[in-house]
Amino acid sequence: MNENSKRLVRLTSILVQLQSKSLVTSTDLAKKFGVSNRTIYRDMKALEEAGVPLIVEEGKGYFLMEGYRIFPTMFTESEVNALITAEQLVLKNSDSSFAKEFSEAVSKIKSVFRQGLKEKAEWLSNHIAFIQNPNEGGSFNHLSNLQLAMTNFNCVELIYTNRNEELSQRTVEPFSIYNTKDNWVLVGFCQLRKEFRAFRLDRIKQLNVLSKRFEPHKLTLREYFEMCEN
Repeated sequence: MNENSKRLVRLTSILVQLQSKSLVTSTDLAKKFGVSNRTIYRDMKALEEAGVPLIVEEGKGYFLMEGYRIFPTMFTESEVNALITAEQLVLKNSDSSFAKEFSEAVSKIKSVFRQGLKEKAEWLSNHIAFIQNPNEGGSFNHLSNLQLAMTNFNCVELIYTNRNEELSQRTVEPFSIYNTKDNWVLVGFCQLRKEFRAFRLDRIKQLNVLSKRFEPHKLTLREYFEMCEN
C-alpha cells in the first residue's frame, strides 16, 4: 500500500475514533497506527483543515466539538471514490483484524452519505478489484476521473498506445478498474471494436470525460473475469 493510501486509511480511522470516544490522545493513536506522534500531529492538522472541529485539551488529548457528526456535505464524490478504493485496498492487503476494523469504520461513514452517493459508492465497490498486491505499478494519473466517469455512466475518449507504440483514439464506456502486480487496468466497452476491451492506464496518453452518457451494462465484474477465462 502506498503512503497516500496508508494516510487516507489512517485519517478515516482517526475520524471514527474521535466520533466514538470522548477523548483520544496522540500517544494512543501513534501506538495504534505504528507512527510517530509528529505524524499524528500532522494528521490532526489535516483534519482541522478539512473542517473537522477539533478541540485540544492541553496534556490530555483531542475531542470533537459537542454535537458534531460527520455530515454528507463533507464528502465530494471524488473523496467518496477514494475512500471506497482505499477500502478495497485494505481488504486485499491488510491483516484480517485491521481489515475488519477499517471496513466497519467505512460502513459507519457510508451511513451518512446522501442516497445518491450511497448508491454510487455501492456500485463502485462492486466494480473495482485488486488482483495482486499493488505496491508497485504504473500510472495513477487518470484514476479519479475514470471513477467519476464510471459512477456517472459517462463515456470517455482515450488516446491510447498499444504494445507496438501505435496510437489510436477510442470512445469507451468505462465498466471497471482493477489492479494487477504491474499496473492499473480499465475495462470498458470500446465503441470502435464493439466489445469489452482492457486498457492499461500507463498507456493512456490522454483522457477526456465526455458529456455523452451510456446505459449501465448488465455484466458483473465476476462475469467479465469468467468470460476472459473461457
